[in-house]
Amino acid sequence: MLRSRWLLAGLTFLVGIAVGGWLFAKSQPRSFLAVSKCEVCYKPSDLAGLLASAGIQRAGAALPLVVKETDRCLAIEHPFKKRRVHLVIFPKKDIKSIGDVSVEDEPYLLDCIGLIRDLIVENGLLHYRVETNGPGLQHVTYLHFHLVSTDGRVPPGAIEASPPAAHP
Repeated sequence: MLRSRWLLAGLTFLVGIAVGGWLFAKSQPRSFLAVSKCEVCYKPSDLAGLLASAGIQRAGAALPLVVKETDRCLAIEHPFKKRRVHLVIFPKKDIKSIGDVSVEDEPYLLDCIGLIRDLIVENGLLHYRVETNGPGLQHVTYLHFHLVSTDGRVPPGAIEASPPAAHP
């Protein structure tokens, strides 16, 4: 009886290691995982970034609040939105911030910009803002873009029907 419990515990441990390795294989290391010379090892934003990385890369559309998904990007409703429209767009590649972007990341960023454009058109947004934060201002250490609008959802075709803005 005792031997079977040890065997079950060992097997559970090994399965946990394998699943964890699979979940986080494509994630960049975060500072709280450092094992030597760690001055500020644990930051909640780093943990949130690591979990977001695993979730976005592995779960995709199964995540809550998903609005739209492509092969390289995912858009969700912001869980604590303060505007009528507040969407968050994530690349499906773990990039910590805009300062960490490399040439290999170009397809992911272009796809995110295309997804943002699609969301603007689909929602008929006239007044909107797209922004990203640097590492010191991120609540989640994972590159993401906010699409924010106070317009609300304007009926389709409203963009084409609206008169052009007057330029002084």
